Amino acid sequence: MSDIQKLSEARCGDRGVIVEVGDHTHEEAHALELERRLLELGFVEGARIELLHEGLFGHDPIAMKVDDMRVALRRHEAASITIRLDADNAQAAA
Repeated sequence: MSDIQKLSEARCGDRGVIVEVGDHTHEEAHALELERRLLELGFVEGARIELLHEGLFGHDPIAMKVDDMRVALRRHEAASITIRLDADNAQAAA
């Protein structure tokens, strides 16, 4: 299993670093607006991230710590963020 994954695939306790924000495969207005909003919230490349909590139904929304702040996102929004899991998380998932 790769240590690079979409934030939407992460589970409680996963930690890592943001490596990419935005889905650069298509340039829809909605996707560009979401990317802008995520960047404004602090979802920037290199930011440390830890998944703190998942909703009860469908594990949605998810709450996470991004550097020193806490943010909640829906999984479909988190799908546009790519993270690199910390080595201890990647080994535990394998």
